[in-house]
Amino acid sequence: MSRSASRLLLPAAVIAVGINLRPALASIGPLLDAIQRDTGLGNTGASLLTTLPVVLMGVCLFGSAELRRLFGERGGIALGTALIALACAARWWMPGLSALLLTAVLGGIGIAIVQALMPSVIRARAGAGTARLMGLYSTAIMGGALIASTLSPWVARGAGWPAALGIWAVPALVALAAWWMVTDRSDTAQGTAAHRAVYRFPRAWVLLAFFGLGTGAYTLVLAWLPPFYTQFGWTAEAAGALLGFVTFAEVISGVAVSLWINHLPDRRPALLIAICALFAGLLCLCLAPLSLAWLAALLAGLGIGALFPLSLIVSMDHAEDAGEAGVIVGFVQGGGYVLAAVLPFIAGLLRQHLSDLTPAWGLMALLCVAMAAIAARLRPGRRLSRDV
Repeated sequence: MSRSASRLLLPAAVIAVGINLRPALASIGPLLDAIQRDTGLGNTGASLLTTLPVVLMGVCLFGSAELRRLFGERGGIALGTALIALACAARWWMPGLSALLLTAVLGGIGIAIVQALMPSVIRARAGAGTARLMGLYSTAIMGGALIASTLSPWVARGAGWPAALGIWAVPALVALAAWWMVTDRSDTAQGTAAHRAVYRFPRAWVLLAFFGLGTGAYTLVLAWLPPFYTQFGWTAEAAGALLGFVTFAEVISGVAVSLWINHLPDRRPALLIAICALFAGLLCLCLAPLSLAWLAALLAGLGIGALFPLSLIVSMDHAEDAGEAGVIVGFVQGGGYVLAAVLPFIAGLLRQHLSDLTPAWGLMALLCVAMAAIAARLRPGRRLSRDV
């Protein structure tokens, strides 16, 4: 394939891969009641179906440099996508409790490998359009969650929940084929150049905390919003539709970020608007979850959808070159996903012991205040330094 054709098709392949990074997680929430009923899984154990992949996504991301050295970016992303497909297919073949937890681990590793390697590919290949393609990639991730959360309950109604979890192997295989055909070794370098040890810089930890809290809101909503409403008597289809509406709002917000980000050299106003939207949505869930359900979904989705790409873009803004961008984003996502995994686990404990998820929404609302304080300090033009 010619290099010019590769430049045209690479963004499409990036988006195709991105779409497959959340269905393994997003398909769980709307089906959780049925899964628990058939497997005997408790609330704390159910939280592990989201927490385990997210933790592994974080742990594996710390090894992004080693992954790049071993597989290269083309091969590593192909491997990660193949693991996602295998994890989804295994849920269809072996729908037992142990298999669900094992596939959560397998899928988490696959997602982590892709997310560790893709940002440096984007930074290296997109040039001046890096922020825009990063926004589209992030939006594709949320779009995959939208598709999975909306369609999974309907697939389950006709074919059972194992099929509804396993069907997402098909688009993963399509994305794998597209990625392999579009890319070649000259498209994605292994990037062996040495870069600064980013963990030595306080600013890197600030970026990690910001990404982790914002992603924590995402994983919390993804895992527990549908069970929150099925507890009120909503059907799985209705609760899945509500989560689908959240992710639809995320996609709209992510598209807006990708379109406008190049006109916003100072990212702070966009960050603060996104945090305020998320905060308002969480307050709706706390104060009037039934009458304001759809408004809460809209506001939370808009906030989460903007925060995810913005937090990655702000992290990449601190890099000197494409290689360092990959190192910084790997560090930020690595620790950030570990931090994000804590919130759905806490929510599972609260549901187990209090039979109520409202305190979890309140905790996340308080954390939004901390995020706003961090966002106010993210001035443009900064590189990693000893300063916070």
